[in-house]
Amino acid sequence: MTFTKTFIATALATAVGTGAFAQETKVIGVSIPAATHGWAGGMNYHAKETVERLEEVYPDLDFVLATASDPGKQVNDIEDMVATRNIDALVVLPFESDPLTPPVQAVAEGGAWVTVVDRGLSVEGIQDLYVAGDNSGFGKVSGEFMAQQMPDGGDIVVLRGIPTTIDNERVEGFNAAIEGSGINVLDMEHGNWNRDDSFTVMQDFLSKYPNIDAVWASDDDMAIGVLAAIEAAGRDDVKFVLGGAGMKEMIKRTADGDAMIPANVTYPPSMIATAIELTAVGLTSNAPVSGTFVIGSVLVTQENAMDFYYPDSPF
Repeated sequence: MTFTKTFIATALATAVGTGAFAQETKVIGVSIPAATHGWAGGMNYHAKETVERLEEVYPDLDFVLATASDPGKQVNDIEDMVATRNIDALVVLPFESDPLTPPVQAVAEGGAWVTVVDRGLSVEGIQDLYVAGDNSGFGKVSGEFMAQQMPDGGDIVVLRGIPTTIDNERVEGFNAAIEGSGINVLDMEHGNWNRDDSFTVMQDFLSKYPNIDAVWASDDDMAIGVLAAIEAAGRDDVKFVLGGAGMKEMIKRTADGDAMIPANVTYPPSMIATAIELTAVGLTSNAPVSGTFVIGSVLVTQENAMDFYYPDSPF
């Protein structure tokens, strides 16, 4: 993260110092999913804060921010940005990859800069810039922690997110990390990064398996649903639940030494701020920002938890 801040600060200084601002106003469209769960809520918060801040930094940039509750709405939002605002750049976190690929490809073919965030498109090479967390690393860090916590092996269940390429990358990284550890995955189902869905999935797991040693929930919203199901069932065999993404409530529980939440793995929703900021730099200066920008996942334990605790954040 230090590299990110330093890189952006240097690029901003270059843009201001060389007078590289365009004379005519340029428009950046930002299209993101609505706050349908905790991580998305945090992402929305950071997107709005960044747009407001950059509008003051760049007098010759306008921003249009739209949130969508489903893929169809997001497609319409993007088409509207092109038709009514003639956007020069698009920052998009796709609700789903397949339905968003054609409209985003059309934006790119129209000559606008395209930055894709987190969930990739179905066709490679469309975007100028891709900003995302390290999903393979997220799974790897999670699996390594589980193996460390369970040196003698044990039986676990796994909750996956929404069926996407990033979910596949996480699971592949996790499976590789626990290979040979003696950990046995009893079952694996999609909880869709949703508390209610995960509550239902965990209820099913608890009814099917009389003993579960631990749970990889792979997301903090899903971890909350899992914990609620365990409590409702009155089960005491589950030793701990590992979520992820750094929800402040879960980070605080780790900091406080809650045995059920001994760790977390970062996947910051603030990556949307990185994407918007780099897009602004690319549009207003000669600083090269095209390519792929990957934000690493970090293991959060009781020892370093307060470094990742942001009480004022909605997530």
